Amino acid sequence: MTAVLTAPRAPRVRKPRSDGAQRLLLYDVDWNTYNRLLRALDGRHYLRLTYDQGSLELMTLSYGHETASEFWPRIVVILTMVAGLPIRASGSTTMRRRKKQQGLEPDKCFWITKAHLVLDKDQIDLTKDPPPDLAIEVEVSRSALDRLSIYAALGVPEVWRWDGKTLTFHLLGAKGKYAKSESSGLFPWLRASDLPRFLAMRKQMDGNAVARQFETWVRTQMPSKSRGR
Repeated sequence: MTAVLTAPRAPRVRKPRSDGAQRLLLYDVDWNTYNRLLRALDGRHYLRLTYDQGSLELMTLSYGHETASEFWPRIVVILTMVAGLPIRASGSTTMRRRKKQQGLEPDKCFWITKAHLVLDKDQIDLTKDPPPDLAIEVEVSRSALDRLSIYAALGVPEVWRWDGKTLTFHLLGAKGKYAKSESSGLFPWLRASDLPRFLAMRKQMDGNAVARQFETWVRTQMPSKSRGR
C-alpha cells in the first residue's frame, strides 16, 4: 500500500545551511502515515523524523552533526562507569506516543536509573516501558519543530542540548515543563560549563585521547561518595 501525504498547505523546504543539513516540513500528516514512513525508513540513518501533532519534519544529518553526536556516548559511559551506575544506551531509537500524537528520534539516549527495567528489551514501547533518563540533542543542525516540548510530552527527565559551542542542561519539572539548570540531575556535581572544553579537544586530538583526559578529570572532580567501588 502506498502512503499518501495529505498536505493542504505547501510543504516548506529550507535551503541547506552552512552545516549542510536540509529540512522538509510537511503539514496535516496523520499518525498512521508517520508510522508507515518510520517502517519504510527503518535502519536508514540519513534522515531524522520529528512528528508533532500533524507536522512532520524530515531532516538530513550533516557530517558536523554526526561527528558531534558520536562522542556523547563516550562522555556518558565514562560518567556512569566512574560513578558505578548501570547504563543502557539506545542511540537514536524512535520514541513516540500515539496518545500524545508526538514522536522523535533523539541524537542519543540513555537509561541509567531505570536501566534494569529495559535490559532485556529489544524494542521500547513507551506505553509500557519507561522513557530514557537522559537524551542528548545535538543542535548543530537544529530542528524547525520544538523538540524539547516533545521530550516533555514523552516524560524524559533530563535533556542536554549542544549547539557546537554551548551546552545547556534541561530538567523536567513537576508541571511537565523543562527548566535550565547549571547542574545535571543525574550527576549533581557536574555543571554544563564543565564539558565544552573536552568536546573542543576533539579538533586537536583523537577520540581515545580525549576520553582518557575526561576520565582522569572525572575521577578528580566526582565526590568520593559518588564514585563506584
